[in-house]
Amino acid sequence: MRRNTRRRPTGARRRTFAAVALILGGGGLVAANTYASAGEGDSGGRVQDQSGGDQAATISCPDVGQQLTDLPGEARADVDKALADLDQQITEAYDRLTSTRQEQAQDGNFVRDAILGPLSEKRTEVIGQIKIDVKRAGGTAPESLDGLAACTEISPAQAQKNDGGGDGDNQNGDADTADPGTGQDGDGQAGGQPDDNGNGAAGPFAEDFVDITKVQPNIQAKPRNTGKASTGTFTVECGVNENKIFNTDNLIVAPGVDNGAHHTHDYVGNQGVDAFASNDDLANAETSCSEQGDKSSYYWPVLRVQDGTQEFDAEQQGGGLEGNVGRILAADKAEIQYVGSPTGKVVAMPKFLRIITGDAKAFTNGTANANANWSCTGFEDKVQLADKYPICPQGSSVVRSFAFQSCWDGQNIDSANHRAHVAFADAEGNCGNGFKAIPQLTMRLVYDVPAPIIENGQVRNPYAVDGFPEQLHKPITDHDDFINVMDEDLMDEVVDCVNAGRQCGAGAGEQPQEPQKPEEPKQPQEPKQPEQPEEPQKPEEPKQPEQPEQPQEPKEPKDKPAPQEPQEPQEPQEPQDEQDEQEPTPEASSADKDPAKKPGAAPDAPADPSAAPSDAATRTQEAEAPDDAREGETKARATSPAETSDTGVETQSEEAQPQPQADSGSLASTGADLWPAAAGGVLVLGGLVLLIHTRRRNMTTN
Repeated sequence: MRRNTRRRPTGARRRTFAAVALILGGGGLVAANTYASAGEGDSGGRVQDQSGGDQAATISCPDVGQQLTDLPGEARADVDKALADLDQQITEAYDRLTSTRQEQAQDGNFVRDAILGPLSEKRTEVIGQIKIDVKRAGGTAPESLDGLAACTEISPAQAQKNDGGGDGDNQNGDADTADPGTGQDGDGQAGGQPDDNGNGAAGPFAEDFVDITKVQPNIQAKPRNTGKASTGTFTVECGVNENKIFNTDNLIVAPGVDNGAHHTHDYVGNQGVDAFASNDDLANAETSCSEQGDKSSYYWPVLRVQDGTQEFDAEQQGGGLEGNVGRILAADKAEIQYVGSPTGKVVAMPKFLRIITGDAKAFTNGTANANANWSCTGFEDKVQLADKYPICPQGSSVVRSFAFQSCWDGQNIDSANHRAHVAFADAEGNCGNGFKAIPQLTMRLVYDVPAPIIENGQVRNPYAVDGFPEQLHKPITDHDDFINVMDEDLMDEVVDCVNAGRQCGAGAGEQPQEPQKPEEPKQPQEPKQPEQPEEPQKPEEPKQPEQPEQPQEPKEPKDKPAPQEPQEPQEPQEPQDEQDEQEPTPEASSADKDPAKKPGAAPDAPADPSAAPSDAATRTQEAEAPDDAREGETKARATSPAETSDTGVETQSEEAQPQPQADSGSLASTGADLWPAAAGGVLVLGGLVLLIHTRRRNMTTN
């Protein structure tokens, strides 16, 4: 019988085996936790689709209406309804996109085959009908219409860039993780996700906001006044929609179409505006303006806070059913003013002239017609943002401002694409192409907005402008609408006042009556005006942009927001110390691509610090080329003034600081995610201690 000569492990060897086991086990835990963390990124627990790629964030379709610059009058009604059909098709396709996340996760071709394909087929039919309607009315449809049927998807990575791009290129797979704003889980249920804010993850996202105290000054110089300049102002007081006149129609773009805007508008001035109002209806309606001769319609998309409030339209088209959710904010001020031209006199606007400024589809269309201007009281003369919502310091209010087109073709009150009949002045303030200068309508809307909370790459209780659902509530889509329904006498007063260099209208006493005198040289009448003592009643309105800021001066001084700077210095100083360590190189390279004169996007949040500025700058350059009239001061403010080459570096790096500070507050989440690594580290350390102790003991024994 053979003897078993295998030796049993000694105590030292057992301790060595135990030490090695502890080290291997602990190392395995650490490695597993590291791998899991890499898969999650900073997604905050989001579930990625099972196909391994990003799901589509939204869809982009070419804007057919912008190509229709010349249509026979007989065809316009039919064409407008056809264009509204195209908008409805996009809305329905976007709704299907957001409700089929599980199918998309299981089939990488689902979006293309089940959503974009059928959509393009429907669009082909409608575009064909438009061509028939134009031909039947004796016109010729542009050949380019045939190539406008196909739509594409915008990936979450591209959706982070606030300029959108307008080209709709499919960039699925560009990012390692899903966009923080998508918030959709594998079965398509978005309601429980923390970043959908109740709107099915239709935005806005954390990347859409910026701390305005960290943005470099970017205001462009205004054109200099010549000796023939018309320097007067005429102020109109029409309230802030105290009557709560809301609807989701758009009488200019989609007359005769219910819910043609797909978002809710505030209305001041004319109280009888809806999709079915005729010019006679407008002329006979009541007005909220103090000047009863002004029955003009001034309307804009409402601003909401996505705080879970169920508004009156929560279950209606254009409202909650299309992603426009939350509490509607009433403006504290709605300042309406007509100003002159820096190069000459202005002529009267024709009655029923229609003007749209800005582009409700700028996220997918590109920035050619964008004219969004966001700022905060106390910062308006320093910073204007186009594609970022500002986070204002305490005591400061959010400001939306608009400067409408100031050049008119002299003939038409509207055009086929609702833009060609008016234009912006050039950089010197001149109207080109034989257009005539008209009193320029300017508007300033001031809101008391609670600051959103940005944490872990997500935003809670954000505010956003209403819009088409597929536009993801991007700030670049802000816009404003106007229909002139002033009686001729009042319009003549406006023109005479502006041309004579006076300050007239609301808050200026009886001065509006004086412009009826056609003799412009009689400007010396100004010191003789007995009504001027009444100006202190409303000091801010006669003095254009500076006076409206003065009421906020007790909250935040005009030159420097000193009352808030006890908080501001803490953010700019510490982040600036850290920015050299974090991401100076990629941001600097991105900023180098942005011309300082007209950069294309405001600083992005840290999710993609270098992509948006360079991409948006390209968009801005593309936008400027086809539209010479947008080279003036209004255009400069419209195309993302938030970035200069300096801002691209400093602002983005500084903006990155508040979010890591917010991340540090989520200790429970952090501990839950990291405990396996911590346990593994303890095991490895214990194994090393045991191994060292065993070796020393063996050496002592030997």
